[in-house]
Amino acid sequence: MNWGVFEGLLSGVNKYSTAFGRIWLSLVFIFRLLVYVVAAERVWSDDHKDFDCNTRQPGCTNVCFDHFFPVSHIRLWALQLILVTCPSLLVIMHVAYREAKQQRRHAAAGSDYRCLYPNPGKKRGGLWWTYLLSLIFKAGVDIIFLYIFYRLYRNYTLPSVVKCELPPCPNIVDCFISRPTEKNIFTIFMVVTTCICIALSLVEATYLIGKRCCECLQARSGESCQ
Repeated sequence: MNWGVFEGLLSGVNKYSTAFGRIWLSLVFIFRLLVYVVAAERVWSDDHKDFDCNTRQPGCTNVCFDHFFPVSHIRLWALQLILVTCPSLLVIMHVAYREAKQQRRHAAAGSDYRCLYPNPGKKRGGLWWTYLLSLIFKAGVDIIFLYIFYRLYRNYTLPSVVKCELPPCPNIVDCFISRPTEKNIFTIFMVVTTCICIALSLVEATYLIGKRCCECLQARSGESCQ
């Protein structure tokens, strides 16, 4: 990974975020992305290799593993992190679009140019809606993935022993999961940080809507006074 490019991307997202957005970004980068890259990926690296069943029947271990692990935690987390960070990039792209549009108008109008966006990064008009929808989308993605994890792995935990009786297993066999306690700790940690990120996104959305409503009320009060 090119960390220089990634750092520049994060600084761009951070530049146009509110205080709640900066906290959310720090949580995603430090407590989710780094934990995923540095530790979690290694913990699940042996999940299939060390999944042992007390039978030598060919195919039984593979069938049981596929039944109890339909989708790997690691792949689900990777997809979740990709989807949850994409809306922030849309905000940067919207600001870049405003800046490019302003430059084109300036080049076409010349000395008669009137500034279209005094501050292209200010959350007004379409950019405000883009930012608000990005918050709702991020919270929605995290909620959906929490539900997926709950449906696939009940209570977000893994037992140390599972019983499998799927064909071609000859009978009910015991299968042992590698390092279940360590995996449960990481799973709970990721679930808790996801819940905090959901709360921050909803709080930030409420803050934006409340601030906008206050500005509209103040503008109406000023007009009535005049």
